[in-house]
Amino acid sequence: MDWFNLIVSLGGGLALFLFGMNVLSNSLEKLSGGRMEKTLEKLTNSVWKGVLLGALVTAVIQSSTATTMIVVGLVNAGILKLRSCIGVIMGANIGTTITAQILRIGGFENDANANFFMSLLKPTTLAPIVAVIGIVFLMAGKRAKYKDIGTIMLGFAVLFTGMFTMEEAVGPLAEVPAFSQAFATLQNPFLGILAGIVVTVIIQSSSASVGILQALSATGAITYASAVPIILGQNIGTCLTTALLASIGASKNAKRTAIVHFYFNIIGSILFLAVVYTIQSTIGFPFWFDAADKGGIADFHTIFNVSVTLVFIPFVGLLEKLAKFTIRGDDEGSADGETSLLDERLLVSPGLALAQCMTLLKRMAGFARQNLLDAMALFSKFDKKSFDRVMEQEETIDRIQDRLDNYLQKMTDERELTDSESRQITYLLHLISEIERIGDYAVNIADRADMCQNRGTKFSQKGTAEMKTMFTAVEEIVTITASSVENTDVKSALLVEPLEQTIDVLEEALKSKHIQRIKKGKCSVDAGIIFLETIADLERVADHCSNIAVYVIGDNRLSAERSLMIEGEVNQHAFLHRMHEEGGTVYENAMKMFMDKYVVPLKKE
Repeated sequence: MDWFNLIVSLGGGLALFLFGMNVLSNSLEKLSGGRMEKTLEKLTNSVWKGVLLGALVTAVIQSSTATTMIVVGLVNAGILKLRSCIGVIMGANIGTTITAQILRIGGFENDANANFFMSLLKPTTLAPIVAVIGIVFLMAGKRAKYKDIGTIMLGFAVLFTGMFTMEEAVGPLAEVPAFSQAFATLQNPFLGILAGIVVTVIIQSSSASVGILQALSATGAITYASAVPIILGQNIGTCLTTALLASIGASKNAKRTAIVHFYFNIIGSILFLAVVYTIQSTIGFPFWFDAADKGGIADFHTIFNVSVTLVFIPFVGLLEKLAKFTIRGDDEGSADGETSLLDERLLVSPGLALAQCMTLLKRMAGFARQNLLDAMALFSKFDKKSFDRVMEQEETIDRIQDRLDNYLQKMTDERELTDSESRQITYLLHLISEIERIGDYAVNIADRADMCQNRGTKFSQKGTAEMKTMFTAVEEIVTITASSVENTDVKSALLVEPLEQTIDVLEEALKSKHIQRIKKGKCSVDAGIIFLETIADLERVADHCSNIAVYVIGDNRLSAERSLMIEGEVNQHAFLHRMHEEGGTVYENAMKMFMDKYVVPLKKE
């Protein structure tokens, strides 16, 4: 036997198999757009719903480890409670069996009675057909959705090609007595479990290790007596590495989530092992020493995970108590405050990670709005504690901006994103920058209020009234803008531009009036400079609100219009021009309403 060629062929087949599985998993995730994972946030306390959802999510993303990492991240972010996620973890073990069931269609290969339709399902026939269809979708498809479908098909074909290569490579081993003897020793349950654990830990996937076992079954050397403990070991191995490593640096409840996955597989394997070997030693399984085929391995893998899940469902509370006993201490969220929403474990699902970014961005917008209102209030009644609170809140806003920027950059660097996800990142980055600038102007305004307090500077009665008018207009525009971001409300966003135009006119009118007061000696130069600089900052705040509104409207209504896009981004000038032209009565009515409210009263004075 040429051992060198065998090792090279086996290694090449394994590489193709793992690559195909990775392509299949990533493409399915892209096609789903993270929708399945996002529903994890809406879990109820129903364990059955959690099991079903965990199974569906894992079947889509083809990885129970990834599902567990997502759940650990959601618990660490304080979005899910420990008890709510136990059902999801149980369901994930069921969902991961889908790969083995797909690979079992290799059993049709030697079915002499198969009809024409069944013969098409033979892997040697199906894989090339799927590959051809896939490459057509990938190369000819205009939309990203069709390209993703093509990539899924190619991943499927590569997966089976890897399986064929491994089967062909290990075929000659059927004639090697030492190979059969080696697997005979794995009939010892402890050695079999250990072998399953080691292989799964090395390749970081129970689905892949089960697939390798299915490929080796082609030699006829693997009996059910050796396959059963190996499969049990594979289920243990999948929770020993990634899931437990994912809990490092997480909150106590997040660590408990990972330990639940560990206990579920460990205790389940021990119980199943005890039941199987008790039956075998008493009644006996007639097939126990028969050669296991792909279908048999897939079926046992599924039966084991479904059975253990059904057994454990009534004992969810006990699993929770066991996890709390192991990881002791009070329940708590992540110590990272607001930015704990951006758990890096969630990067395995860009759609879900982007949803978390959007949630944090909305909070950031709320902080910036409130900080601006607090800063403006300092001119009416200065309070040192309020001033300090503005400064502290600005640090929070800056911290959120920095965390969001880094998180989005990491997502871009590490994950393969869809066009939609890339546009969403661009949209978020624009909003982050605009909101952060509003926070900066709030600090400028607070500093000027502090300056007035320290110098004893006061505005004239007219100047004070006019400043309040500007404050009211800016409060309205930031409130409308924050609401449009919070609720993704295009209707509200459409009001921002006419109000911003009104504030531009208002600033010019207030500037002119205040300069006249300075010339007439009705206001000091020191107070005049502070007044003019403050209303200038407020006008810039309105400009940033206008920018935000354009992005909100563009992201929801115009992102597909090439005439309003520049390299995938909204062309603000073209957009505003279009809005002025097509807004018609709606835009004019809004402009008139705001002008009557803020500018017209000034002209009557």
